[in-house]
Amino acid sequence: GIGKFFDTPSRKEIYDYSYDGVMRSFEHSLERLGLDRVDILLVHDIDVFTHGSEAARDRHIATLMQPGSGGYHALVKLRKEGVVKAIGAGINEWQASQMLAEAGEFDLFLLAGRYTLLEQEALASFLPLCEKRGIGIVIGGAYNSGILASGAKPGAMYNYVPAPKDILEKVAGIEKVCQSHDVKLVEAALRFPLMHPSVVSVIPGASSPGQIALNSRILAAAIPPALWSDLKAKSFLREDAPVAS
Repeated sequence: GIGKFFDTPSRKEIYDYSYDGVMRSFEHSLERLGLDRVDILLVHDIDVFTHGSEAARDRHIATLMQPGSGGYHALVKLRKEGVVKAIGAGINEWQASQMLAEAGEFDLFLLAGRYTLLEQEALASFLPLCEKRGIGIVIGGAYNSGILASGAKPGAMYNYVPAPKDILEKVAGIEKVCQSHDVKLVEAALRFPLMHPSVVSVIPGASSPGQIALNSRILAAAIPPALWSDLKAKSFLREDAPVAS
């Protein structure tokens, strides 16, 4: 992520998904927070996006789930002791999330950028699995790191880099349908994932009180059901995507 974020300290990241690694990380977090417990504890970035290959991802998942010595067993212990209320993972890919959901008993996943107005492949198998098992989903990256808020303008960002041509064209098409219903693209983008029964929350992001107020207004916008029907008719949304009727 060098050059993609602002004012980050110089550091070398170490990924340790072992039992001891999770316990150390949790202890350090409590110290920084000044707390003795937290509501939700998430394993982060155990995906191809972060580690570069499926093989590397699979090695880290194997470490996490290793009987006895894996970090998953630390999460379960902390949950059982009541030090955390829920355990899960924050991941940029639904495939890795599904692998974990099938391997353990997780309460929820923070899924970043993979169930949005622009992308719904998670409906193929992951989200139905979560619905069946009662696993909650928190949606991060509802704007796919920018383009669903800014629109398909030059320099629009997608997955933290400038959006490629095909993404710009798709977003332009979605935005045109939204405009025909007098709905802003950003309003449709923030509302869409919340209509899935497994989605318990969405993180729009805010760095000021003014942005929090803006998020509230965006969520309160009136969106006609016909918008979702038109998006499906033009194949911008999957037919099986849950929407208001």
